[in-house]
Amino acid sequence: MVEAARGRGKDRPDDRRSADQLFDRELDHLPPEARWREWMHRVEATIFAASEPVGREALARVVGKSCSVDLLIDDIREELRGRPYDLVSVAGGWKHLTRPAYADAIRSAVGGNERAADLTQSEVLVLMCIGYFQPITRGELSSFFGKEISRDFIGHLRGAGLIASGPRSPTPGAPYTYVTTKEFLLEFGLDTLRDLPDFEALEDAGLLSKEKLLAGDIVPDFSASRRNADVEIED
Repeated sequence: MVEAARGRGKDRPDDRRSADQLFDRELDHLPPEARWREWMHRVEATIFAASEPVGREALARVVGKSCSVDLLIDDIREELRGRPYDLVSVAGGWKHLTRPAYADAIRSAVGGNERAADLTQSEVLVLMCIGYFQPITRGELSSFFGKEISRDFIGHLRGAGLIASGPRSPTPGAPYTYVTTKEFLLEFGLDTLRDLPDFEALEDAGLLSKEKLLAGDIVPDFSASRRNADVEIED
């Protein structure tokens, strides 16, 4: 019986491959319009069922080889016009997201995103710096703000999944650098880091100054943090 169970276990990957081979992607038996409609349904169902953004490679597994995923997405989004949700390109894939106009209604009904609301201004500023200047060390972040950014402060952002360790810096002591994560993209609704606001545009609008940032003249109000115990300020 044990050997039989082992045998069945060994067969499972082959069974999955066989089932995958039997899955009809091309749908050659359908007329072109019905085939396209079925591909649209498959793509939308896959994205709807997923808890994370679904990438192009995954979606390509459910449609024909000659099918353009981008064109399918365009047609699905066209059909969703006027609906309170959309297919949004975020974190390297696509995800069903409700439209911003309904944020207040959703918050009133079921509450908001607690983690997003829990980010303080100081944390958002530090995340912004990491986003623009990654990979960056804790020491460099401290220099930017003219205040010591504690390990606990960085640890909280890591614990939230918004940053991760990058390559070690070539500077003396080889300190760790920090980079943003896929969760960071999800949190701020970005597809890639290229979607961050253009730094020069922010400077031209007077919203941010790279010179002031690098000189440490932009100092976040760490005293306003709701986790003062996690932030260590050293003059």
